[in-house]
Amino acid sequence: MFASLSHAARRRLLALSGALLAVCGVLVWWLVPFGSSAPSGSVTFSTGVPTGVYQRYGELLKQALAEDLPEVSVKLTDSEGSQQNLARVASGEADFTVATADAVAQYQRERKPGFERLRGCARLYDDYVQLVVRKRSSLQTVQDLRGLRVGVGQDGSGVRLIADRVLAAAGLTPAKDVQAVSAGIDTMPGLLENGRLDAFFWSGGLPTQAVQALSERFQIRLIPLDAAMVDRLHDLGEETRHYRSAVIPADAYARAQDGRPIETLAVANLLVTTVEADTDLVEGFTRTVIRSRDRIGGQVHPAQLVDLRTAVYTEPLPLHEGARRYYRSVKP
Repeated sequence: MFASLSHAARRRLLALSGALLAVCGVLVWWLVPFGSSAPSGSVTFSTGVPTGVYQRYGELLKQALAEDLPEVSVKLTDSEGSQQNLARVASGEADFTVATADAVAQYQRERKPGFERLRGCARLYDDYVQLVVRKRSSLQTVQDLRGLRVGVGQDGSGVRLIADRVLAAAGLTPAKDVQAVSAGIDTMPGLLENGRLDAFFWSGGLPTQAVQALSERFQIRLIPLDAAMVDRLHDLGEETRHYRSAVIPADAYARAQDGRPIETLAVANLLVTTVEADTDLVEGFTRTVIRSRDRIGGQVHPAQLVDLRTAVYTEPLPLHEGARRYYRSVKP
């Protein structure tokens, strides 16, 4: 039959056949999932102490991941904070976590187990250092803490790391010049309220619910940490370069601040995994972090500051290839 057609008709039929094959090819490419399948399995996310921002952020991110990556089961585990979080991920005890950039730099400098395996997925929001005292206290500076009972965070926390450094920058030796109390944000507010602490350090997003709740039932204020403090911190070593001057807005803790902004220092939080983490999984995690910003930020205000333009800067960690793939896919 084909042979009986005219030369022109055969050409038209061949062209039509080619077009149909091309269309079928596109439909097959669209309908059939070539390449890697959707991520699946179980992962562990190490968060932070109860009532801290890390834990609440982890809870809400888990909900968002359940919608975006339905085949991935996420288990949340409490922790003492950044330092313990990094150790867990580096050892394989956890798959993802949040940690401050200064804690990462310290972990790398000390060449702790698995430090070379750590990778960044996203720069999240900043933690602000908050030095909390009773409103009627005579304390005005960090130097005034000499000899007093000071909550410095738990041993494995980023709070402990930065509290020790702030004290050292003020000329105080944490082990000798203050009565350092190892406690987390879940207990320090109550200890201050009950007269068992004279002050406590906290480093977290604004506002931190535990500090907010304390300010609403008990009169507190924040001691400023000025730019000169940041300069002295930078003099302590290379890993302290991640601290920057910042301001706690006047309405962060309205009752505690009496309508005044407070000078302090800030450090970035990073979403952390390891180089071995599945590329598709990391890409999906990173996508959800960025897309869920407004939804999570409605309940955890610091999450509103997650920004696609800055999320790619995970220094001092190299960017994981899965995260890099996501950022390339959304690059204008």
